[in-house]
Amino acid sequence: MIDAAPASSFRDPNGALLRAGGRVFRILNASGVDEARAFLASPVASQWVLSGRLVRTVILDGEARSELLEGSYAADLFATFNGSAIVEHERIPFPSFPYEWPPEMLHAAADLTLELAFDLLAENLGLKDATPHNVLFRGPNPVFVDVASVERRAPGDAVWLPYAQFVRTFLLPLAANRYLGMALDQLLFTRRDGVEPEEIYGWLGPLQRLRRPFLSLASLPVWLGRRHRPDDASLYSKKLLPDIERAQFILRSLLKGLQRTVASLAPKSASSSWTGYSEAGNNNYSAEHFVAKERFLAECLARYSPKRVLDVGCNTGHFSFVAARRGASVVAIDSDPAVVSAVWRTANAEKLNVLPLVVNLARPTPAVGWRNREWPSFLDRARGHFDLVLMLAVIHHMLVTERIPLDEIVDLAAELTTGLLVIEFVSPEDSMFRRLVRGREELHRDLTPQAFESSCLRRFEIVATQHFESDTRWLYVMRRLG
Repeated sequence: MIDAAPASSFRDPNGALLRAGGRVFRILNASGVDEARAFLASPVASQWVLSGRLVRTVILDGEARSELLEGSYAADLFATFNGSAIVEHERIPFPSFPYEWPPEMLHAAADLTLELAFDLLAENLGLKDATPHNVLFRGPNPVFVDVASVERRAPGDAVWLPYAQFVRTFLLPLAANRYLGMALDQLLFTRRDGVEPEEIYGWLGPLQRLRRPFLSLASLPVWLGRRHRPDDASLYSKKLLPDIERAQFILRSLLKGLQRTVASLAPKSASSSWTGYSEAGNNNYSAEHFVAKERFLAECLARYSPKRVLDVGCNTGHFSFVAARRGASVVAIDSDPAVVSAVWRTANAEKLNVLPLVVNLARPTPAVGWRNREWPSFLDRARGHFDLVLMLAVIHHMLVTERIPLDEIVDLAAELTTGLLVIEFVSPEDSMFRRLVRGREELHRDLTPQAFESSCLRRFEIVATQHFESDTRWLYVMRRLG
């Protein structure tokens, strides 16, 4: 018997997702398994799996299915959805969601979705929906994971029904981010189905409404919508053309036009007060000390060979890349979208196994969706997942800016790692610390290296340390107790 967890996906009428024994399964009803078999047997699916752009999926045989259904929850779910078959998906190491991505990742997911839609046309297959929630990331690379969203198409059907959803969930958020400076979490965290054209239209000035890309994406839909009767369902009815080649031409032209629009919405290289922080002279490190810090981490990586690393407050990813180049799978988080964008650009260009996410560990992403079960919180996904956590030049920000007690920070670090913690202590005498406290030094007068070590020793043992006599910063390698 395999113990199953509650389903995280139940909106698809053809089936439901469930997690069991550290594995990912999908229950499909008769209609769903018929569509899935057609897709998985297609040359497109084989090519996409080989290229890593489609999640590997197998249909369970009778024995494996019976073993899963010995669990009461899996059996109940199978009955609820009139299950006909169960498929198992490759597990993506660390799931993430669109409201945690920098805009470059949403843009990459949009490209992937259109590429798949385009390739499916040759097989008389198509997408039922086109949302970023169909995509996860393996490192910096997007992977299409929802095989149940592929269906057979009538050869003469010239309508791409997911068009409006693609605009709401991809194009309008990318446009609002690029031209209005709105962060993706503002746009997508509370909007599962994306942003409506009417919302965007209300945020625009008179001239913006007449300019690209908002004229076609927001203004025209709003103006035309006012002339369309709300109860007129003819807009969504199938319109089969007798000329199949013409129908294919119309669809290909539509998808090519969307690809051009996506290309025009490519995120600009952003900057912030933190994008240059890791450069010499901006981070309280001399060149000698910065090299020593890198060497300290490299020695830890060489000695312990961690496989899964979390880099908290990664900035532009220098130390994430050090870990990735030594074979680790890295999740790099920072609250600043500009630096996370920079991490993705480097990881993507250099093919490094780094997944960059816009996450503030002091206020991490909560669970979202129906009964808070559809998309787990960041901490639920992260606890116990990593065998090394990096907290370099970050805890003084949590102590001072976020006013989080030291013991709480240490306790959370112990929850996140199954093994090691590399942490940096910055004393109140440090110039960056003084800049943060802004004259409130008395609040941290008891924060000494001894007090820091005492707090850490409740949950960790110290296995290595480094300190320059003239410096106000200490580096530690710690091993989690128990």
